[in-house]
Amino acid sequence: MSAKKLTTPLAESTVRSLKAGDQVLLSGVIWTGRDQAHKRLVALLDANKELPCDLHGQVIYFVGPCPAPPGRPIGSAGPTTSYRMDAYSPRILAKCGLRGMIGKGARTAPVVEAMKKYGAVYFAATGGAGALIAQCIKKCELIAFPDLGPEAIYRLTVEDFPLVVATDANGKTLYR
Repeated sequence: MSAKKLTTPLAESTVRSLKAGDQVLLSGVIWTGRDQAHKRLVALLDANKELPCDLHGQVIYFVGPCPAPPGRPIGSAGPTTSYRMDAYSPRILAKCGLRGMIGKGARTAPVVEAMKKYGAVYFAATGGAGALIAQCIKKCELIAFPDLGPEAIYRLTVEDFPLVVATDANGKTLYR
């Protein structure tokens, strides 16, 4: 099976056409964010304040990248366990128009239900392959919450980032 080439931002119709098991090469802009950044995003939503980035049609990568070596935009950038974002993901999906999340490991039922309702997909990145994944990252820019260090929100420009659709917008998953 050949990989589907996708470029962000993603349309809901594109996301809903993806099936669990599809291989994807993702290009364009993606955003990083781990649990502390997600907690702050939800606090901003709860306070009716503007988010530091527009997530409509976008993809969040659950990663805490290593510092960049000389001549590179980023260090090793492997996925982190997605479960830690599950308390926040349904709210972000409901309010922000987020179309994709990248991480590793299964998602909880409330996240899968929100993905089905709002038209989002969960991509799996290969754990343990952070150095290889970093080669797909062409640019890295700090956007928000610098006090969080590697857990801050970064804007990444990626090219042919290899992913697998782990859970599709219909709720089918590779984890069962």
